[in-house]
Parts: sequence; C-alpha cells; structure tokens
Amino acid sequence: MSEPATGAVSEKEARDVAELARETEWAHPSFVRELFLGRFRLDLIHPHPPADHAEEARARPFMDKLRAFMERVDSEEIDRTGEIPESVVQELRDMGAFGIKIPREYGGLGLSQMSYIRAIEMVTSKDGSLTALLSAHQSIGVPQPLKLFGTEEQKRRFFPRLAKGAISAFALTEVDAGSDPANMRCTATPTEDGRSFIINGEKLWCTNGTRAELFVVMAKTPDKVVGGKPRKQITAFIVESSMPGVEVVHRLRFMGLKALENGVIRFTNVKVPRENILWDEGKGLKLALITLNTGRLTIPAGCAGAGKQMVSIARKWCNERVQWGQPIGKHEAVAQKLARMTAYTFAMEAVAELSAALYEKGGYDIRLEAAIAKLFNTEAGWRIIDDTMQIRGGRGYEMAESLARRGEPAIPIERAMRDFRINLIFEGSSEIMRLFIAREAVDYHFKLAFNIVNPESSLKEKLSAMASATPFYLTWYPSRWLNASRLRRYGEFGKLARHVRYIERTTRHLGRSIFHAMVRFGPKLERRQMVLFRAVDIGAELFAMSAACARAQMLSRQGRPEAVTLADAFCIEARDRIKVLFDHLFGANDPAIYKVAMEVLRGEHAWLEQGIVSSVAFRGVETAPLRLASTEPKQGALSRAAS
Repeated sequence: MSEPATGAVSEKEARDVAELARETEWAHPSFVRELFLGRFRLDLIHPHPPADHAEEARARPFMDKLRAFMERVDSEEIDRTGEIPESVVQELRDMGAFGIKIPREYGGLGLSQMSYIRAIEMVTSKDGSLTALLSAHQSIGVPQPLKLFGTEEQKRRFFPRLAKGAISAFALTEVDAGSDPANMRCTATPTEDGRSFIINGEKLWCTNGTRAELFVVMAKTPDKVVGGKPRKQITAFIVESSMPGVEVVHRLRFMGLKALENGVIRFTNVKVPRENILWDEGKGLKLALITLNTGRLTIPAGCAGAGKQMVSIARKWCNERVQWGQPIGKHEAVAQKLARMTAYTFAMEAVAELSAALYEKGGYDIRLEAAIAKLFNTEAGWRIIDDTMQIRGGRGYEMAESLARRGEPAIPIERAMRDFRINLIFEGSSEIMRLFIAREAVDYHFKLAFNIVNPESSLKEKLSAMASATPFYLTWYPSRWLNASRLRRYGEFGKLARHVRYIERTTRHLGRSIFHAMVRFGPKLERRQMVLFRAVDIGAELFAMSAACARAQMLSRQGRPEAVTLADAFCIEARDRIKVLFDHLFGANDPAIYKVAMEVLRGEHAWLEQGIVSSVAFRGVETAPLRLASTEPKQGALSRAAS
C-alpha cells in the first residue's frame, strides 16, 4: 500500500531516485512496448503459447489437494473473527502451498508460474485473506527475490525453511515513503568492521508482517558519491523476526481482508550480517521493481478467479429470480450487465494467462505486460463485483451470515466487495501503474528526440539529437499511416479477424498519437498526466483485445468455439471505449478541471463543507477558513502539478 509523501525531499531528488531504479535496457522483445510504438507484433503472442501438459500433470496432485482444502475452509468464520486458524495455516504448509515455485532441490514443489497463478485463481475465488497470505509470501516476500538475486549460499539457508512454511513478508512502505521511496527513513548503518549493518526504522502496511519469520527489508545505506555528488542508496536485506530489536508494534485492520496479517514493524538496532544483503548494496529499489514485475502476475489471476465466481453467482441468480413475469436475466438492463461481466472475465483470464505464459516461455520482457495486467484486471474486476452487487440487490448488500439466518443461501457478495477493493491500491495503485506504464511508453521517443523539443537544450544538443532521430522518424512516422491490414486479413481468426485488423490499425494510431503528444507538449508532457493516462488506457484495451482474440482462437481450435463469442463481445465494447479515449486524448477540459482542483486545495470552495459534522483533521493539514463572501482577492497563478 502507499500514501502520499510529505514533501521531505525535492521533486528532483524523488525523480532521480525513481529513475535510477528503472530498468533502462530492453534486452528482450515486449508486445506492449511495441504497441505503444505503433507496431502490432502479433508474432509475439500468436499462436498463443500452448499448455504444458507435463507441467499440468505434475501440478495436478497439489491442485486436487488445494481444491479439497478450499471446499472445507470456513471463509465466513475467518472473515468474522479476523483470524486464520493455525490449523488452516498448518494444512497449507503440509501440502506445500508456501513453496509452490521453490525448486524441488530445496524442498519446494518446483511448479511453474502458470501453476502458481492457477492456484491463486482458485483460492481467490473463495477467500481473499488466504490469497493475501500465500501471495504476499511467494510473490513479493523472500522466495521471489531470493530466486532471482540470491546467492547459492542464501538459497541453501533460506529456501528449505520457506518451502516448509516459514512465512515471509516484504517491508518497503513507511509513513512518509509510499510510492515515493526517496522519502525513506529506515537506515542500515555498517558496523566498524564492515561485517554487519545496524537497521533502525519503522515499516508500515507490511503484509504477513505480524506472522512472518523472515522479511525483505528495504533500508537506506550510506550515500555513494557519483560524479562528485552524493547518490541515495537503498539496499535489500533478509531479516529474521527472531533477531533482537525486531518488533511488531501494531496489527492493522482494514475494510476487507479481515484476517490480513498486516502490521507496523519496528527495527531498533537490529544487527544483520552483510551476507544477508540481497543482490548488492544500493540495488534494493531496483530489486523491488524487478521482483514486482513477476509479482504483479499474481493479482490479475486472483482477479480473474473473483470474476469467475461473480459470473457464476450472477448467472444462477439471473435464472432463478423472477420479476415482472420472467427471469431478471431476460430483462435487457440486467442482461447487458451479465453479458459484459462474462466477456470481461474471459478477457481478464486471457490477459493473466498470456502474461504468465510469456514469462514462462522466456525471452520476453514482460514488465509492461505485467503492469497492464494488474491495472486492467483490477479495474475490470471491480466493475464486475459492482455489477454483481447491483444484480443481487439487497441480498448482495446483506451479509452472508444474515442471509443464512433467514434461510437464504449465504452468498457473500458484500465480503467479496470489501476484499476486492484493495487490489486497486496495493502492489502499485492504478494511478502509479499508469505513471509507470506511461514512463515506459514514451521512453523510446524521449531517448531519441527529447533534446529536439526541449527548450533548455543547447544548439549542439539539438543538432546531435536531430542527427540521431531523423533517420528513424523518416521511416517510422510515414509507416504509422500505412494500412498494413489491407495486405494481411488475419483470416485464421475467423469472426475475430475484423477485431485483429482493428487492433493493427489502432496500434498505429496510438503510436503516432503519442508522438504527436510529445511534439505538442515537449518536456511538459510528463506533467500532462491525464493525456498520458488516456494513452495508457488505450494500450491496455488493445492488449486485452489481443489477448482475448489469441486465446479464443486457440480455444476454438481445441473444441471450444464459444470462446469466440465472448472475445467478440469484449472487443465490440472495447472499441467503443477506445473511441471515447481518442476523442478526448489531448484533454481540452483538463486545464479547467485542474484549476478547480487548485481552488479546492486553497480552500476557496470550503463553503461547500458547511452543514456537516467534520471528521478529524489529517496529520499536518490545516483546516482552511470558510469564505462566506466573494469579495476577497483571488490568489496568484496556479502551479502545475508534479507527476
């Protein structure tokens, strides 16, 4: 989770820290990166990567145990008490659920990312708290960064414990350091002999932290001097909860995920040996971002599982409930919701599985695919749960326990809604995801042509940039206008071919629109967040359409032609959404809306707040005086928002 920073560091310093943590090289192809460059690389995702039947056979015994276990779990009791019974955790340990991806030579199940996300999909369809327990441990806890960056000695020390069920947590966020890590206050000071570090600080919203045996802790190590200037260093450490000075200060409670083991963790003079550093000094933030690239593949799968459950509930209720002489599912208003939910769920699973399949296949850079999968599936899943609540009406709002007491099926829509909402916030909120994707979407153009449009660049820099950029743009830009779909009809997609041709055309439209935005706004583009966000949303829709068409074509060949109907329905509506986004891409109304927001921040509309019982003030925020008259002079010019 994250909260806004308090401004303890400058905007430039915060940007520098974030930029240094970025992966700047693209060693492998990325379908989504190509989309933003206006290039439709269908060959990267089609034919859809086939199922690994040998892997499915290896995973089947575990999946069967997990299904039987989930059928027995009393999720209502877990929600009501806010606790996961130790017997439940122990049974998960016994079946190997905490070591799904840990290699077998270290005691894990050694299963693939695809098997892992299917397990998460199954668990999430019934219980969000159990999903959080398993995924926080395996997606962002110790196992994943240990697998990617750990030394052989570290793997031998920690993997066997983790596989047996030693729960782990990821400790990054602080009160003043959420999405902006430059504000981090937790420090790791080397001892005089250099063999250990002393960690001091406090971490907030640490999922699994109240139950963890092992933590990945991000802490500031001494600055490194680069080019005569100090550069912030953030380093990742493996810390054991048994080490003196590690303290669970407070267990946090939330709107949903009532049994979430999330807390405030304090580190007071915790002595950690140097050999517990993951990767290297100063590489902690980059480690976190790379770990999240694969970690973000988990949430989309869970969202698909929740979507499937909602579709199942809505379908049955729409047949059973009769109003005005026929099942409510036959009334167009409800039928539209049901169809849209089902089509969205198909697209969500297609996005989750394609992203995981590309990762599994290897040779692909999936940082953008994973980010869009997280963004798209969480927002689509929220709409699905909201529609299910509306279809169920009062029964959706009523708690499952109350429904059962009056003799109705205990269908927990309100619990699903409470549990799901956090998905749009943690592991990167929707806004942070859009910023991350936008940064990568414009990266190629900024590297090539930034100095051309930057008014602060010298004449020498401009001429050098023009010499580099001109050969590329002389061929790239005209080709973004050529209709290649006239040459290739994509006939192998059958009914979906028209959508694939549309994706190809619209990809070129998106590529040149991003270029036009860069030319139009120059360096100020990074501050035009709504322009960038609309471009990102177009890219997300195109990726979802591509994934849906590729998966439907594969399933149709395998004897499931009904998948084509769902992909077609999804694409029809996605095209309408894309049209609206293009119509408003450059945001003619954005400055006016931003101006109103600045007036609200200054308290000029605080008069609207009259007549309420005020809540407590936020930390460090003064309550603006009410303005009852309009005769006071207006304040000065508005400053642009920092991105």
